[in-house]
Amino acid sequence: MTDNTQILTVILYIMLGVMFVLAIALAFVYMNMKVKEKQKKDEENKKNAIDGNEPKKSTKVFNVGSIFDFMEFDKIEDNMIIQKKGLRYIMVIECQGINYDLMSQAEKVGVEEGFIQFLNTLSHPVQIYTQTRKINLESSIQTYKLEVDKIEQEYNKQKMRYQSIMASPSASEAQKKQALYEFTKDKNLYEYGKDIIYNTEKMSLNRNILNKKYYVVVPYFSEELGQSDFDKDEIREMAFSELYTRSQAIIRTLAVSGVVGRVLSSTELADLLYFAYNRDEAEVFGVDKAIKAGYNDLYSTAQDYIDKKMEMLDEQIQTEAMNLASEKVAEVQSEKQKEYQRKVETEDDIINNLAQLIIQENEAMLGRDVATKAKEKIRKERKSNVQEKTTESK
Repeated sequence: MTDNTQILTVILYIMLGVMFVLAIALAFVYMNMKVKEKQKKDEENKKNAIDGNEPKKSTKVFNVGSIFDFMEFDKIEDNMIIQKKGLRYIMVIECQGINYDLMSQAEKVGVEEGFIQFLNTLSHPVQIYTQTRKINLESSIQTYKLEVDKIEQEYNKQKMRYQSIMASPSASEAQKKQALYEFTKDKNLYEYGKDIIYNTEKMSLNRNILNKKYYVVVPYFSEELGQSDFDKDEIREMAFSELYTRSQAIIRTLAVSGVVGRVLSSTELADLLYFAYNRDEAEVFGVDKAIKAGYNDLYSTAQDYIDKKMEMLDEQIQTEAMNLASEKVAEVQSEKQKEYQRKVETEDDIINNLAQLIIQENEAMLGRDVATKAKEKIRKERKSNVQEKTTESK
């Protein structure tokens, strides 16, 4: 029994020794793998540093950015799309397509020659952009309905006039015939208008009706000005002038091919970009509806502070103007009152002086003695009146 115990003890020690050796071997292998991974990572970082690339980070960082960071433009102003903080300006020309396949051979050659001339006259880069849209007949239907409403009103008036003439016993056959002709004409016009609305509304239900729009994008870079000290407003004005000149030159050369072009306005540029970024929503809620709905009110409903300052300034100007006007009117009235009071106080003197002047002018007719006595009497009475007033005032 003792021999078996010793044997088992020896076997246990051997197994423990083997497990200890295996543990040491596994630890050595694990450490070796860690060292190799670290060396490999260090080599990759060194390689990225040599290539100019930043080392890869294991953690991902998400930053909240502005929506303008995802847009390819800064703003739309003066019929231009402004990009890269004023470094690039774009003007867009909308071109009406032509049906090349239905042209004769001579017309096709003329179009090709005109397009070659257009390409040869280009001295700056351009981009041809095509946009496919589903036709929205809603605005056309509304226009038709308004016109048909006017026709209906005229038709109802003509109908009442026709019934009145037909019921009148004194109406002649010629009048009845003319009334029937006018009534029939307005009736046919009204029914034709209703048929147009019905067919157009039915056509609008077909969402597969597409329309292609063609655009020529004309860019201008502020660096084309060279080294200059122009401010942003001056650069924008010069960019507009240069882009407008380039666009008009393109429109004239395309006209040789029979292609009619025009420069898009700021609102039309907004519609172009709105459709490019919102293809699905633009068919339901277009940019024209957004503008009419006052979409900018969603961002700010308060009055602009500049408008408030202008109103305050207007009120201040109005108040000060009223005060100044009242002050000057009071001064004029005061001067008139003073003048009136002065005349009241000197009324007797003025009367006496005027009487003496009249006597002196008529001295030849009155006689010298009479005139002298009359003037002397006036002076005495004036002196007496002055003494009486002085006594009364005391």
